[in-house]
Amino acid sequence: MDKKSENFLFNYLNNPSPTGFESSGQSIWLEYLKPYISDYISDTYGTIVGVINPKSNYKVVIEAHADEISWFVNYITDDGFIYVIRNGGSDHQIAPSKRVNIHTEKEIIKGVFGWPAIHVRDPKKEEIPSLKNLFIDVGCSSKKDVEKLGIHVGCVITFDDELITLNKNYFTGRALDNRIGGFMIAEVAKRISKNKINLDFGLYIVNSVQEEIGLRGAQMIAEKIKPNVAIVTDVTHDTNSPMYNKKSDGDVKCGRGPGLTFGPAVQNNLLKLLIKTAKKNKIPYQLIAASRSTGTDTDAFAYSNDGVPSALISLPLKYMHTTVETVHKDDIENCIELIYHSILELKK
Repeated sequence: MDKKSENFLFNYLNNPSPTGFESSGQSIWLEYLKPYISDYISDTYGTIVGVINPKSNYKVVIEAHADEISWFVNYITDDGFIYVIRNGGSDHQIAPSKRVNIHTEKEIIKGVFGWPAIHVRDPKKEEIPSLKNLFIDVGCSSKKDVEKLGIHVGCVITFDDELITLNKNYFTGRALDNRIGGFMIAEVAKRISKNKINLDFGLYIVNSVQEEIGLRGAQMIAEKIKPNVAIVTDVTHDTNSPMYNKKSDGDVKCGRGPGLTFGPAVQNNLLKLLIKTAKKNKIPYQLIAASRSTGTDTDAFAYSNDGVPSALISLPLKYMHTTVETVHKDDIENCIELIYHSILELKK
């Protein structure tokens, strides 16, 4: 990874892009992508698509989603404490004592998820964090003071944690699910441009919104583009971390390569092409089985229009939907390589 790519990665990952409010992150992503594409399009809700060879009638999509899980302000007490609801699959168990950013129309307001001290909690009646008892403290003593800061019901809230390097081999932070995918598909476009590859089809580099609430962005943009093929990238669970059950969760580990999924939404011929490409280019990969749906934007593309041949390339990730999501640098590179070489195989 060169310095320009690394700077983009940190800038993009550290920028908040909660579901429904992805625009600032999309701007960063598009600005990086522009030198490597011919054109771009967007839709009503903010999905951004970079296009290479836009005049071709045959359309291939590579896709990731841009949004991160977050919270909404739901209720402000008379004493100035803020209660929340989820925006996506936010984990209430990790919230106590976390620092947060509350996004108002004018500025970001700092706050914390408060929690009673261990000294005063009754061990016989240990409280478990839930949406009923989680609250945010912004240093105000009344509802009026909170509202003076510009905070109101509906303000979106993100965690404060930023991207770090862990033991030289890993990246750790919030929102790797799945802006790391946005980084990877942008790097694919960069390599196509740098290597002066002439595609005989249109390549649509799609950064979708609103995946975390039901694949909504992918559903909309699939109808707009009407692709002939879709290769989707997202994250998958590293099941070699403690507390997983490999018999039910499968066997996936960071550092062993991208995950390739078997499942009803994954078109078999396209999956075979990905596996053949991995073998040909000596790219390590792991196999995953998905019951019924993949739970990713693959499903949205596969079942759109008249049916779109779709496949999923997954990046192994530890601690999903926490502020310490962790991925191996080698897996990132191998995902980029697999998407890139698969596109070259599609050319044939």
